[in-house]
Amino acid sequence: MKRILTTAIILIMCMSVEAQQDPQFTQWFNDKQSFNPAAVGIRNGNCLSGFFRNQWTGFDNQPTSVLLNYAGRIDRDNLKGGMGLTFYNDQLGQETNNIIRGMFAYHMDAGPGTLSAGLALGMYGKQLGADWLPPEGTGSIPLDNAINGTPTSDAGFDLNLGLYYFEQGKYYVGASMTHLTQSDLTDLSIKLQSHLYVMGGYNFDLGGSGTVLRTNMLAKSDLNKWALDLNANVMFNDMVYGGITWRPGDAIAPVIGLEYCTSTSSKTQNKNMCYRLGYSYDTTTSEIRNFSTGTHEIFLGICFDIQNIPMTNRHANPRFL
Repeated sequence: MKRILTTAIILIMCMSVEAQQDPQFTQWFNDKQSFNPAAVGIRNGNCLSGFFRNQWTGFDNQPTSVLLNYAGRIDRDNLKGGMGLTFYNDQLGQETNNIIRGMFAYHMDAGPGTLSAGLALGMYGKQLGADWLPPEGTGSIPLDNAINGTPTSDAGFDLNLGLYYFEQGKYYVGASMTHLTQSDLTDLSIKLQSHLYVMGGYNFDLGGSGTVLRTNMLAKSDLNKWALDLNANVMFNDMVYGGITWRPGDAIAPVIGLEYCTSTSSKTQNKNMCYRLGYSYDTTTSEIRNFSTGTHEIFLGICFDIQNIPMTNRHANPRFL
């Protein structure tokens, strides 16, 4: 598996690396399900997570993105998998994008790990505003028929498919496609473009006290241009981690985070809770660095697994102690 991941990273780094259409998060390794539905349900119990990204601070009306996820594991005798829900909102000047998706994944044992196949169905909505500031002044807008005088919006059906193979706590590989329906947003004269994602990661045990080097790679393409994210972070004592993400041609981003898990048991219930927090700061390496002070991104997550213990009925004879 190490050899496969190393080869994949080298091949992808040899490709042309460019920007793409879909939104991106530096801490994508804490997400995955929003662009690969097969990754839903890979953690025990139920998980809620949220991202906030304030991109290119220093620009007026700079891009801001919010992502909310729910993921739950299905673990029954005749069905193992996951189900989830994703909501995404992106603001970029006059443009607003909203995505909502429901997803399901089916898990099956395959060798030492688990193979998951996932499907996501949803809606993709886009709106263009009318608060334009052209170089010639607002008086020129009525003379240009190409500029909308009123806000315009449209929405279309969205379909995603994905595959994901993992051995919990050791490694993972995955591939997915988004916007497979390539819906036409006719009111905006825009057609959604399919995107391809390939990802993988491996955890290296550094020995003792829960110290682990975690590596992550994500390659993404609109089938015309490529973009690549490489991340490495070290987890200390199964609690605190720090590392760096490199996006060639775009940014270098330090990443820090915290994961804290607790377990409690009683006669009637077992409860496991995990709290997760992450922060990253993108230092722009492209020409945009001359105008922006960088990008801030915050991640919050909580997972809870509550198992009720069935009550056992006992019968006693009052004649005996």
